[in-house]
Amino acid sequence: MATLTVWRFPTPTGADDALDTLMKLQRQELIKVQDGAVISWPEGARKPRTRHLGDMTGMGALGGAFWGFLLGMIFFVPLLGAAVGAAGGALGGHLAHLGIDDDFIKGVRKKVTPGTSALFVLSSDAVLDRVRSEFEGRHAELIETNLTGEEEARLREAFAEGE
Repeated sequence: MATLTVWRFPTPTGADDALDTLMKLQRQELIKVQDGAVISWPEGARKPRTRHLGDMTGMGALGGAFWGFLLGMIFFVPLLGAAVGAAGGALGGHLAHLGIDDDFIKGVRKKVTPGTSALFVLSSDAVLDRVRSEFEGRHAELIETNLTGEEEARLREAFAEGE
């Protein structure tokens, strides 16, 4: 079963700094990183910068389509306003079917704001106490949603990229 986690940091560079720690934990086999994205939102910027980690994760990655869809729903759809409100609702319903509910989207949107950053990670097989201890002292806030095996399969099917 995969877990989608979002680590929020109180600085625009915190997620990039934490990425090194995450990759170290993966090399120690304390977590299996399947895919991820880094969000950096400098103070004064209208929108965040996003970066997909597919090149670091390899096999099992969902690909840019998933991250573009998810990050678009969180950060960019609210900027477009009522013109896409109905479409946004339909897309949000699709994400809920995939195990990512509206409360998760709203929670991330509310907490990842200008002057902050976030590390989005799709992972499995984490040794949670060791992973959490590595993030202590970074002032990271963990937002988490678990996906059932069925939801993970639907997510992979919906966002499968050509091989």
